[in-house]
Amino acid sequence: MPELLLHVSRGVRWDSDHVVVLGDDLEAIAQELVRGDYLERTHIGLDYFDASINRVAAWTIGVRNMLKALLKALLEPIDRLRAAERDGDYTTRLALLEEEKTLPFGAVWDRYCESAGVPWRGVVVRGPPLRADVLSMRG
Repeated sequence: MPELLLHVSRGVRWDSDHVVVLGDDLEAIAQELVRGDYLERTHIGLDYFDASINRVAAWTIGVRNMLKALLKALLEPIDRLRAAERDGDYTTRLALLEEEKTLPFGAVWDRYCESAGVPWRGVVVRGPPLRADVLSMRG
């Protein structure tokens, strides 16, 4: 398959309808894209609809979470993982995967944002309040 269109969303929950959040499921998607070497040929679309919060904030939060998941997956020692898998050394593979969970991913994200010239903490602490007339139209 030359290219793949991937729509990332999340099921309706009590806290925020479809806004993509950083969690195990999103991290697994990112890991699959990176580990399988699919990233270059995958077009990722995100769902950010939420009837109860500011949509620009929802979009920003979702995009940043997808980028965080991809960055976290890109930081995995993929060459060492592949070598351990190839050699049947499942102990090393497990040890590497477990060790990766405690690496300072947040510091790398902060540095990435800093180098790109974008705020990295508290970007969307509080979005503008939605007007009552807007909320009433959303039902």
